[in-house]
Amino acid sequence: MSLRMILRILGLLLMLFSLTMVPPILISLLFGDGQWNAFAIAIAITVVTGAVMYLPNRRARKELRTRDGFLIAALFWSVLALFGSLPLMLTGDSALSITDAVFESFSGLTTTGATVITGIEHLPESILYSRQQLQWLGGMGIVVLAVAILPTLGVGGMALYRTEIPGPLKDSKLTPRITETAKALWYIYAALTVTCMLAYMAAGMNWFDALGHSFSTVAIGGFSTYDASIGHFDSAVIEMICVFFLIVSAVSFSLHFVAWREKRLTHYFQDPEARFLLLFLLGLAVITVVSLWLTETYGTERGLRHGIFQVVSVATTAGFGVADFSAWPGALPFLLFMAAFVGGCSGSTGGGMKVIRIILILKQGMREVMRLIHPNAVIAVKVGKVSVPDGIAQAVWGFFSVYVMLFFLMLVGVMATGVDQVTAWSTVASALNNLGPALGEASSHYGDLPTLAKWILVMAMLLGRLEIFTVLVLFTPAFWRR
Repeated sequence: MSLRMILRILGLLLMLFSLTMVPPILISLLFGDGQWNAFAIAIAITVVTGAVMYLPNRRARKELRTRDGFLIAALFWSVLALFGSLPLMLTGDSALSITDAVFESFSGLTTTGATVITGIEHLPESILYSRQQLQWLGGMGIVVLAVAILPTLGVGGMALYRTEIPGPLKDSKLTPRITETAKALWYIYAALTVTCMLAYMAAGMNWFDALGHSFSTVAIGGFSTYDASIGHFDSAVIEMICVFFLIVSAVSFSLHFVAWREKRLTHYFQDPEARFLLLFLLGLAVITVVSLWLTETYGTERGLRHGIFQVVSVATTAGFGVADFSAWPGALPFLLFMAAFVGGCSGSTGGGMKVIRIILILKQGMREVMRLIHPNAVIAVKVGKVSVPDGIAQAVWGFFSVYVMLFFLMLVGVMATGVDQVTAWSTVASALNNLGPALGEASSHYGDLPTLAKWILVMAMLLGRLEIFTVLVLFTPAFWRR
């Protein structure tokens, strides 16, 4: 392991990350909210720390190995989220405690969208912008990580897409070089963001709200500039624009890449993962809307609007709200929460376990049922028309097993801090799936949770964002052995 190379990369990343604090300074000066100095101090601390890491190791040139990749991926999110919390601790009357600032920053960068803040609309504009921008940067990082980096380490949903799997991605990279891949993905991501912003403005948002919500929509983050989230605008047009871009962002960016390169859309409907996601959302929306109508929770129009919006928002792990779905009748709140475990497609900005894993788990389950009926039959698991190698099937079950074990460990940990079972279950599920909203005492915000519970949830956000194994491998003795 090349420690000097890792320090050099992290130092460079920190110095580049400091540049992202310049736009909030400009926003602060534009609106005159008086918080520009907090970001200036944060920039100074970040640049100095980055320089201390980078300068002594600037001549370090060594080929990075797989183990270095794991460490860099985990440190990338951890270090940037820690430094991203600095402005939140330095903003005078609006300053947060260390725990709350770190929680909010991790929630933003991992695109979880859980918040400890109340009275969001009363925050300084520069802080509002900074929160939204943090999610956008995290979303871009997720796409590059999921499509370009994790597959080369053999981790993540996109690692399942090899030459054996149908779909547009025929290798672990879209282009021969990771830098070229990242550049192509950045163009697509930025284009979606600008389009989303213009659509929001056309629907009636001012430029500031449109920019902030386009950041969190395309990143599938869920942060808003208002406590009432998208519900603040009470606009069917804005809600449907949000639904459209959430679905687009929950689809693999490799499909967007092919659409951009080949100028056609047919592959979206040919891809088994994208088809499953669309059918899953459609089925869940029908169940939810009909249930809201039958229980007379809303009238015809409101039931349709709120049902479709909350299904897409929660199932894609965005977490935007137009209604308090935790108060909906019967099993609907639980049903929506379970949908978040599915999440978005691999290579998207969505969280959850990823659609491709759910498909493979279902197909393997059906294969075991068929084996009971035909013990001697050789039954292949297929995605589309191509058989899935047993190694991939084993990796999916391994991921699922570790996912469940970690979930229960963190659930017990949060409950041990004095949190009730419903709140503990929903907050852990929300953090691990990078969803945001929760039930029970955290249905409005996470601010009242015990300090230790918040740190457990920060770890859950990181594990969920990096698809678990990228973090867990760092805790094995074999990883550190020479």
